[in-house]
Amino acid sequence: SKVPMLTLLKQARAQGLGVVLATQNPVDLDYKGLSNMGTWFLGRLQTERDKARVLDGLEGVAGDTGAAFDRAALDRLLSGLERRVFLLNNVHEDAPELFQTRWCLSYLRGPLTRNQIRELALRQRPPESETPSGPAPARERMGRAETGAGQERPVLASGIPQVYLQRGRAVPSGARLVYRPALLGSAELHFVHASAGLDLWRSVHLLAPLGEPVAANPWQGAQVLEQAPAPAEQPDPQARYARLPASAMKVKHYTGWTRQLKATLYREQPLMIRRCAELKAYSRPGQGEGAFRAELAQRLHERRDLETERLRRRYAPKLARLQDRIRQAEARLERERDQHKQQKLQAAISLGATVLGALFGRKLASARTVGRATTTLRGAGRIAREQGDVRRANERLMALQGQLQALEEEFRQAIEHLEDRLDPAELEIAELLVRPRKTDISVNRVALAWVPWIVAEDGIAERADA
Repeated sequence: SKVPMLTLLKQARAQGLGVVLATQNPVDLDYKGLSNMGTWFLGRLQTERDKARVLDGLEGVAGDTGAAFDRAALDRLLSGLERRVFLLNNVHEDAPELFQTRWCLSYLRGPLTRNQIRELALRQRPPESETPSGPAPARERMGRAETGAGQERPVLASGIPQVYLQRGRAVPSGARLVYRPALLGSAELHFVHASAGLDLWRSVHLLAPLGEPVAANPWQGAQVLEQAPAPAEQPDPQARYARLPASAMKVKHYTGWTRQLKATLYREQPLMIRRCAELKAYSRPGQGEGAFRAELAQRLHERRDLETERLRRRYAPKLARLQDRIRQAEARLERERDQHKQQKLQAAISLGATVLGALFGRKLASARTVGRATTTLRGAGRIAREQGDVRRANERLMALQGQLQALEEEFRQAIEHLEDRLDPAELEIAELLVRPRKTDISVNRVALAWVPWIVAEDGIAERADA
């Protein structure tokens, strides 16, 4: 199927056709196909290989269209996606956008039980007194199926606790109220993590529908309630009752469901916190990643200031010594230049006097004239030596200034390395699951809960609890 699929991806647009690809494993898709997609909806990616394949595909699309592509920024966005948050990348837009789905709804009930299959069979076979034509008889048949066996309030053993959930809205005209059975479990969980300084008790409430037959572990996939459901003082006298499984009418099964609730809570209700290994920091329970990163940024700012001050204290004596030596070298160069200037002046005066004496003196080669000439020659030698001293002093000054520039560059690079290493955007944050203590899981109750449902005339049922 690869060749025709690639052909569609490359040529279908010319024929007015669109192609939609959906996958949970982007690494299985050919990169040629990825580069031909213009609109991307990206959710959470579980593996680095999948993320790398997606980034390669996005980079290929950006290269074809000439759009700007920031791989590091997209990598951070994909790594931080929460549940039900998606990244939309459209080649016709300037930048990708994040969006969150508001709600998800599915009318699919799931696998049918034997009783439901039997009810469907009854709906498809109309009674002899009714004709199979017309929509009204179909609605009546669905209504009678709902009012079949098990509509009376079940009588339970005295040891089985039961609760009726409070109805949150009125029953519309033509609809009916039906109580469906479920298991309600309430427990207290104790989370402890010494390194994170965590010691927290949390209440949890689970609501598990009871079907026929009852699952081996009814708590598997149960609904987690944010707070304890509101109970009704009395059940609605006009309500009907769905069929109650036989196992839910035996007291001993509630003892087993209590044990299963403890095991399920330990496995499926861990507390998620975030950890930054670089700073050895942990988030608080319920703290979002954005707030945690802001807190880490503040810590990094304080740590960066502290380490910058340490660097300054370490480099300050070296810089001060070099600057002091440079000042000394500058002073020495200035002295050497003054001495060189004085020697040149004295030599010029001596040379002038020797020339004048030789030209206007009584004797052209008198002893005094010869002495002056000798002094002038010695002065020229001293000038050469002074000039060498000036050159060496200047070379030493330049060497010290080069050392100062190298030390200042080393200090600047150390500061830049510190800022790069302590960049909040580069911090790796990992999710840490803290499971509750087994010995501290306290189950407050496991009860049979009757959940109110409103069934409309067309057979569509909606929960009606508060």
